[in-house]
Amino acid sequence: VAVFGQKKRQKTGNYMPTVNQLIRKKRRKKVRKNTAPALDLTWNTLKNKGNRGARSPHKRGVCVQVRTQTPKKPNSALRKVARVRLTNGMEVTAYIPGEGHNLQEHSVVLIRGGKVRDLPGVRYHVVRGVLDTAGVQDRKRSRSKYGTRIEEN
Repeated sequence: VAVFGQKKRQKTGNYMPTVNQLIRKKRRKKVRKNTAPALDLTWNTLKNKGNRGARSPHKRGVCVQVRTQTPKKPNSALRKVARVRLTNGMEVTAYIPGEGHNLQEHSVVLIRGGKVRDLPGVRYHVVRGVLDTAGVQDRKRSRSKYGTRIEEN
């Protein structure tokens, strides 16, 4: 309702640029943020230099520290995480999925991308059942995700 002496204010719901605005500055593509940057870097030890952009699905690394971490606000638990030094020289925090694990310092692990939503700064998962990481014991369902072998009767 317009009060006497005031102009009626229009709602601005149309955010299309004008032709002149498009001539001045053309449309830019959205830049997608990389969720797992450590998988992008490869390291040449002979030349002692890195190469960005050569993306890997997995990376091997050595556990520097194995500890627990508490999740963000609405959740409460002690999530198992490992600080891992990768073959490309980067050090990242990786989540250890499943119930129970056999990891300790100097364990060699394989990590994959994929963040844990309630742990800030944890962008990687340890792959179970590969290298020094054992599969989850007594796992019946979703065994392939936890590296558990088929049970023979």
